[in-house]
Amino acid sequence: MEAARTIDVDVLVAGGGPAGSTISTLLARKGHKVTVLEKDTHPRFHIGESLLPCNMPIVEELGVMNELRAMGVVKLGADFSLATDETWRTYHFARSYNKTPPNAYEVKRSDFDELLFRNATKNGVDTREGVTLNSVTWDSEGKSRAEAVTASGEKLVFNAKYFVDASGRDTFLSKKFDMKVQNKNHASAAIFGHFRNVTRRPGADQGNISIYWFDHGWMWFIPLQDNIVSVGCVCWPEYLKTRTTSPEDFLWATLKLAPKAYERMAQAELISEVRATGNYSYTSDRMIGKGYIMIGDAFAFIDPVFSSGVYLAMNGAKAGAVVVDGVLADRRAEARLQKDFDERVRKGIENFSWFIYRFTSPAMRWIFKNPRNMFRLEEAIISMLAGDVFDSKDVLRRFAMLRAIYAVRVVANFKDQLKNKLTRKRNAGTVFRGVTTAEGQPDTVGFRGGANP
Repeated sequence: MEAARTIDVDVLVAGGGPAGSTISTLLARKGHKVTVLEKDTHPRFHIGESLLPCNMPIVEELGVMNELRAMGVVKLGADFSLATDETWRTYHFARSYNKTPPNAYEVKRSDFDELLFRNATKNGVDTREGVTLNSVTWDSEGKSRAEAVTASGEKLVFNAKYFVDASGRDTFLSKKFDMKVQNKNHASAAIFGHFRNVTRRPGADQGNISIYWFDHGWMWFIPLQDNIVSVGCVCWPEYLKTRTTSPEDFLWATLKLAPKAYERMAQAELISEVRATGNYSYTSDRMIGKGYIMIGDAFAFIDPVFSSGVYLAMNGAKAGAVVVDGVLADRRAEARLQKDFDERVRKGIENFSWFIYRFTSPAMRWIFKNPRNMFRLEEAIISMLAGDVFDSKDVLRRFAMLRAIYAVRVVANFKDQLKNKLTRKRNAGTVFRGVTTAEGQPDTVGFRGGANP
């Protein structure tokens, strides 16, 4: 039997998505010997095509802003409307409370992820594709030993001073330690594809993401280059389980349920396979431990409604780089650095989650359709949409005020809230099968879930 080849590194990173590519680049610039293991090969499909303004400074720091501009579509804001509304409400990032960057970009994630991965290579990271991580163990000092295998079958052993789990929705360590927890109150699922010739918003807003609420959830329209628009429906899983037609026919039928969204599809041509993804929302019992941290989707995934995934991954990677660099300089600092990291990441996730888990409720629809800038509350909402959910005490205070308004609207809309829950229970029953998932595997999951008030 051929012996495994042993490689010594400072940091081993599992996963070559935005989180893994970002933290590895920043650590390599600090002079650390970093290896990234990516089980797939770039480019590979991924959802999450709409970036946030607060992510732009990180892109600048990585040195790839010019490349992002070349591949992306300028996104000045997000618009929201009911499926039957003639008009929509646009929230422009330029009006954010803290004057975050005034725009972001819509991108094909296959292109964006590869850009970050190749940039890591340029910055001295040992980037390896087609390598599957099988196991990892730690000694008493927190140093790790990881076993992996290449696509050709070569066995590798990595001895690392520190381990970073950036494995995305594979959740490598969360599965290893049996600490992955599905959010039973937010078991969303989605079906989506890429189309050409979809009608865009007029003028400078043509690159904005559009959100439509309809009876079974919400829809996204994300403009991309080459006259392509990503169109998807995030629905209560109970609705998706009622599918009896082909995935393509089911997507078209769902779009018809939103008349104003469907009008934009009059000349549309489907140019991709129809994909699905489910069990959106999960977290892990912990994200830190002796000798490791977890970043991005490896720790938790909320939902794509506010395009939070890539930003949380890259923001967490930037904060994680501080932890790893500090620990490699002084192992005694690990507990303190990890504690600060854990608290900050959880705060951002909690702030996004509060909105996302209530996004389809009648009360939240009312707030977005009837914005009020009293006490600059509307500007605070825009800050949240831009990704400003971590450090601004002024914005967070206004979030608290917004929660109070939401609570009042829940009481006012009690009958509608109850109707939503009863409708979901009536629609529960069959299993949603036969659609390719966003990760490229057959989706044969029977979803269960409820709704937050």
